[in-house]
Amino acid sequence: MQKVDLLIIGAGPAGCSAAIYAVRAGVKPLVAGGAIPGGQLLQTSELENYAGFVNPVGGYELIDNMHKQCKRLGVQFTTDEIAKIEGNKTPFTVTTTDGKQYEATAIVIATGAKARWLGLAEDEKFKGKGLSACATCDGFFMRGKTVCVVGGGNTAFEDALFLSQFCPQVYLIHRRDAFRADQVTVEQVKNNAKIKMVLNSVPVKLLGTDLLEGIRVKNVKTQEETDIACSGVFVAIGADPQTSFLQSSHVALADNGLVLADDKTHTTIDGIFAAGDCSDKYFRQAIIAAGNGAKAGIEAAAFVNLNRD
Repeated sequence: MQKVDLLIIGAGPAGCSAAIYAVRAGVKPLVAGGAIPGGQLLQTSELENYAGFVNPVGGYELIDNMHKQCKRLGVQFTTDEIAKIEGNKTPFTVTTTDGKQYEATAIVIATGAKARWLGLAEDEKFKGKGLSACATCDGFFMRGKTVCVVGGGNTAFEDALFLSQFCPQVYLIHRRDAFRADQVTVEQVKNNAKIKMVLNSVPVKLLGTDLLEGIRVKNVKTQEETDIACSGVFVAIGADPQTSFLQSSHVALADNGLVLADDKTHTTIDGIFAAGDCSDKYFRQAIIAAGNGAKAGIEAAAFVNLNRD
């Protein structure tokens, strides 16, 4: 069994930021990033809202720079996939999917969340080419264009309002005629002349050749299908935290799978911390995940330094 000061699970913005702050505090972190380290950012073609870049930066480039920065500082990476965490106090036993085990003084969980897509055959083809799961990230690139938002919760309604600031027409597609969004937000959307609701309807096909050109929806009551011409479709039907490996652990999870963590990233187990989208109820933004990771790295390093042999 390999002993490590700090095991960071996840190699996205939160995990890398945690590693940078930990190693600078004299702690040796090991980052378990899985087979394809980097998370959702690897599927993001351009980010224009990550501070410090004059021009938009590609998601792959940003993650690659984070990994290089970590390695320059002496952070070690592994492609291990984590299967379970055992123990309710330090040191913790961590087992990988291939049976390898680590004994960790502290752990940072930074496994992120995976966006729910439409489940259509064309999803993969149009990701980054008009299909997005983040209006805040990609909405700016749709300035002056017609777009659609799919969903019926607060995120969908807020995305529609956000997009209406610079898009002349926004279609809000929802499978029912009742909403999970707050009534105040619903009324704001209803009173916005740029937003048109397409209710009792579900997407059945994405249209286009190289770039997205439209979406076909089916009315679930009449079974009638309609094509909507648009340049962007923003999916706002939720995200799934990548926390299934914690189901048998002592780390408490919310009903939706988010890790329960306080403002200083402490989970319900002393010595285990959580940062980024796996514990974020609201934002799911790379820069916020990075800031959250910095907090986790500071707290985890302090814990390790207090609990050295």
